[in-house]
This record gives sequence, C-alpha cells and structure tokens, in this order.
Amino acid sequence: MAVMATVKYLGGLRAEWTHLASGGKILTDAPVDNKGKGEGFSPTDLCAASLAGCALTIMGIYAQEHDVNIDGATAEVSKTMQADPRKIARIDINISMPDREYTDRQKKALTKAMETCPVRLTLETVEQNVAINWAK
Repeated sequence: MAVMATVKYLGGLRAEWTHLASGGKILTDAPVDNKGKGEGFSPTDLCAASLAGCALTIMGIYAQEHDVNIDGATAEVSKTMQADPRKIARIDINISMPDREYTDRQKKALTKAMETCPVRLTLETVEQNVAINWAK
C-alpha cells in the first residue's frame, strides 16, 4: 500500500500534514477545549469537514456524469464532541444547492450520491445529520 500522506508533529499541539502526490500542506492545531490554541483546523474538524467535502465531491461526480450543474453548492459543517471517551459524537452538515431548476429525479439521484460517499459510509457509527437545501 502506497503512502499518501505524512504528518509531522511540530510541537505546541500542532502538526503539519503533507499530501505526497501534490505537496499540499495543512496545519492542524488542538482545539481550545482540549488544551490547544484553536488557530487552525483540529484533526476532528478535518474529519467532520471531510464528510461534507466527500459528499459534495460524490454529488459532483454524479452531476458531471449526468450533465447536471451543481457548481456553487456549499456545505456548512458543525460537530459535537463527546467527553469520555473524547470523540466526535455528532456531525451536522447543511448543504445548500445553487438556485437552479432540479428535477425530482435529479434531487433523488444527488441525494443518493451524497448518501454513498465513502467518508459517510466509513463514519456510520457517528450520528450524521446531513440536510440538502434546494434553492427552489
């Protein structure tokens, strides 16, 4: 199995994540409620945000394959942490679709695509609430 990323602990509860194929970097920081400065995404923030990014990407794949324009769709993400053991207890995502005419079939197919995103399937043990807001 090929390594796809490295993570280097920088001290002060910070880490630098590097995507090896692109060289892209992300800095993470522990959240304020867990001894950090909260000056960047925490690893659990990235986990929650990954669910939204994956959902939009899988919806985008469907859209691209079926000539449906979802450009400009956005997602708002929030997470609730559990204390003991400390873990993500709940992820809420609110997807807002662009102001376009989507057929009922397209809405159903895009919703199904969102529901089959690999991150969502991986995180099935975490309560996930995902809403799609259709502009019309």
